[in-house]
Amino acid sequence: MDPGRWMRDARRRLARLPSLRMVRVPDAPALPVRDPWPGDPLRGANLLKGELELAGTVALLRPGGFAELAGSEPLRAYAHGFTWLRDLRALGSDPARLRARALVQEWTEGAGETPIAQRPDVTGARIAAWLGHYDFFAASADDTFRQRLMARLVADARALAAALPTEELDARALTTLKGLIAAAVALPEHAAFLTRALRVLPQEIGRQVLPDGCHVERSPAQMLASLQDLTEIRALLQSAQAQVPLALSSAIERMAPALRALRHGDGGLALFNGSKEESGTATDLALAQAGRGGRPPSALNDGGFQRLQAGRSVLIVDCGIPAAPKLDRFAHAGTLAFELSIGRERLIVNVGAAPAAGTEWRDATRATAAHSTLVIADTSSSELRPVGLGRRPEVVEVQRQEANGAHWLEASHDGYRRPFGAIHRRRLYVSESGEDIRGEDAVEAATPQPYAVRFHLHPTVDVSVQQDGEAVLLRLPSGGGWRLRAEGARLTLEESIYLGGVAPRRTEQIVLTGYQDGPQHVKWAITKVG
Repeated sequence: MDPGRWMRDARRRLARLPSLRMVRVPDAPALPVRDPWPGDPLRGANLLKGELELAGTVALLRPGGFAELAGSEPLRAYAHGFTWLRDLRALGSDPARLRARALVQEWTEGAGETPIAQRPDVTGARIAAWLGHYDFFAASADDTFRQRLMARLVADARALAAALPTEELDARALTTLKGLIAAAVALPEHAAFLTRALRVLPQEIGRQVLPDGCHVERSPAQMLASLQDLTEIRALLQSAQAQVPLALSSAIERMAPALRALRHGDGGLALFNGSKEESGTATDLALAQAGRGGRPPSALNDGGFQRLQAGRSVLIVDCGIPAAPKLDRFAHAGTLAFELSIGRERLIVNVGAAPAAGTEWRDATRATAAHSTLVIADTSSSELRPVGLGRRPEVVEVQRQEANGAHWLEASHDGYRRPFGAIHRRRLYVSESGEDIRGEDAVEAATPQPYAVRFHLHPTVDVSVQQDGEAVLLRLPSGGGWRLRAEGARLTLEESIYLGGVAPRRTEQIVLTGYQDGPQHVKWAITKVG
């Protein structure tokens, strides 16, 4: 076992032992902690029926059911983290309050004594959730319930302080710190909690937030979650009248415009690296809390994303090397994939994500074929592993030019170099009006390779193949028409699925299949009709 990990585990076990000193457990939080994010009353209603939902995957969670909780690790971590309390709060009814109280009571009476429940990020999420919803489920409870709750909060906070710095190098470390800072604010007699957290926070921010504001995991969803955690931490420090570290203020200021660059016109997130659309309202609120407006940047060079915006068209491209090992838990094999939206309507998409589903579904959504890019021999450009990636692109080159409102982008990656000795090159052009989008995909290899270029369509798009079989007509819900035409490949329509929203939806994809005995490149164009 890693010596550092052994020491952290030992400190956490010791921290959970009863103190030799008489430590008074407070009757209630000394200062209020507010959970600032809206809940979903529909998910709250489902919780009353015993159904816990995360990213489209459902587990049963009824009173008495914590011990039998089944599902993937992310789903079980979510259950033990209690952030779903905001969904019951959104209902605001007495049955919702009593259900929340019953589940918390079951947990404190021993249902939470599992390894995943003791993980630092899960503990941090739970502390923040319990304190942020204290008035909702605990303030009117009996003395026994509140004493048990407060005793567990103190014990968990001591364990968190002992666990720092955490083993996790990704966004989960920020959630851990948020929980400890929330405990420090609510329990001011434990001043050491805040001292410990503020010692670690700046170095954690420096490791996770890139100079351009992107999060190091290269996932729009994780960027949103991290921005939420950091704005909560800032609000907690302000409520305690503690000094806000410069690193924290600077990170929030950089992350807000970067997050805007990864939104489509409908307000939802681009579907890269484990992301779903997320609620546009929640994203708006996070950006409002961050307090930084302005036009989104066109290039996120550190994070590896390019935004080509002209007229009503927004094209977002993944032009980066996948996240490094230990930071790639949500990484997809989607290098050089793009998404296209027109106004508030999505046209070309990636399939999306199922981060809380079983392995088969997760791997299917992570594969290159689930992204709008080129695939060689039905092989992903990065090797998918149960956690993270194995083989992956090592060199991704990008050149961009702009003139008179038009955009040119040239990019390449070497993810297929080891299996096939091949390089994928992609060229994109967006006209000043945004109504003429052209592309060229090429395979550079010593021997010809079988390849296909895929364009996954949003499920609201109506698609029909034109009579010559060399083009398709795409109709948006608003009635706007677009035509995709290709040269140098066979054009077909295939089934697809969309996992970017709340529930899975059937859709279609346009597939350009290259001729193995012909040129190893295909040209295509997407142009407005009428």
